[in-house]
This record gives sequence, C-alpha cells and structure tokens, in this order.
Amino acid sequence: MKHDIRRIALAAVIPLFLLFILYLLKFLEVGMDWDFRRLGVYPMEQRGVFGIFAHPLVHGSWRHLLANTLPLFFLSWCLFYFYRHIASYIFFAIWIGCGAFTFLIGKPGWHIGASGIIYGLAFFLFFSGILRKHVPLIAISLLVTFLYGGLVWNMFPFFAKETTSWEGHLSGAIAGTICSLAFMGYGPQRPDPFADEEETPDEEPGDEDSVEDSIEDGVEPGIESGAENEISAGKTDQPS
Repeated sequence: MKHDIRRIALAAVIPLFLLFILYLLKFLEVGMDWDFRRLGVYPMEQRGVFGIFAHPLVHGSWRHLLANTLPLFFLSWCLFYFYRHIASYIFFAIWIGCGAFTFLIGKPGWHIGASGIIYGLAFFLFFSGILRKHVPLIAISLLVTFLYGGLVWNMFPFFAKETTSWEGHLSGAIAGTICSLAFMGYGPQRPDPFADEEETPDEEPGDEDSVEDSIEDGVEPGIESGAENEISAGKTDQPS
C-alpha cells in the first residue's frame, strides 16, 4: 500500500513542476507587462526555431492556460505512472516532435501553448495501450478515448477556430503516434501466459524401450537388481 501511494506521488512530481513553471511565466508576463509570444514557433523562419523548444511554456491568456491545466496534468501523470521507466524519453520526444512538425507544417504566425503536448500524450497513451495488448494499458486507452475523444476534431482546419493552431494539435498527435510505435518494445509489456510453466525435457532416444525391457524382466525402473536381492534376503539398516 505504501509503495502504491509513493508511486502515485512520484508520478505527479514532474507534471506539477511543469504546471508551476507555466503559471510562473504567465504571472511574470502579466505582472511585468511582457510579451512572451515570440517564444513560440514561427513556421519556416529562423526566428521561430527556438520556439520548437519553448512554445509549450507560453499561453496567450489565462483562459488558454486554465483550459490546458487539467488535461496536461492528468495525461502527464498517466504517462509517468504507467510508463515510469521510459516516461521522460517519451515526454521529451513528444515535446520536441510537436514543435518540429509545427515548424514544418504550420501557417505563418506564432504558435504557442501546451495543447500540442496534450494531443501527443493522448495519442501515445491510446495507441500504446492498444499495441501492447496489456489490460491496464488498454483500460487507460479507453479512458483517454472517453475523456478526450472529442479533441480529434480540433486537428483539422474545417472544425478548428481561426485562432486555434490545428497544426500544433495535429503535430502533437503525429509525435505521440510515432512514439507509441518507436517505444513499443520498451517499458511495460503484456505478461507471457506461459512464463510460469516448466518445460518437460525431451526423452533421449531409446529411453522408452529400456523402460519396457526393465518391466518385462521384473525390475521396476530406477531400482537396481542388487538392491532388490538385499530386500528379499531380509537385510535392513536397523541394528540387531
């Protein structure tokens, strides 16, 4: 029980720390009257390269940040709880992959916010659980589908608002899907149903015939004839 509580708490450390950074930056931006939008991704221009690394840290408004807070925390926690040994690599790959794809396919303008990370985490958790065929991970896949299945519509320009970076959402989804395939051989796996069964060693050729010959001669397999003679003569190990 204590181990489970400790594991739950540890899985929340990085998500909470990330949210702390996001809110701290927003407080600084508002309090100091700064504009952090230029830390975002500007596709196919040199000034937007740094945003590949920094764009999830910046949000356009408090409403934007608040909308991302709960899904970012929950999906990040799921990643660090169920995939704790490889979670850091996956999170970093989704972070960079989302920014890189947005840089390549995004429309002109500053793309900011952690929404792409959310899409990346959601798609990773969904496809990874399905591909691994491990019951707890499949359950997470279904839960993600139930909670965030509606996000898929904001990946396409036909349904997303003009002010929404659907390219960032799509980029995160692509990055998460690629990670689910690239890391499929690492981390938690479906238990082998035959792992606990002991294999019976193959019999050597001729063993079956020798057993049959022993039975025909009146000797039980595994008992030497000399031992049988001692028993029939009444010899025992008891002191006289």
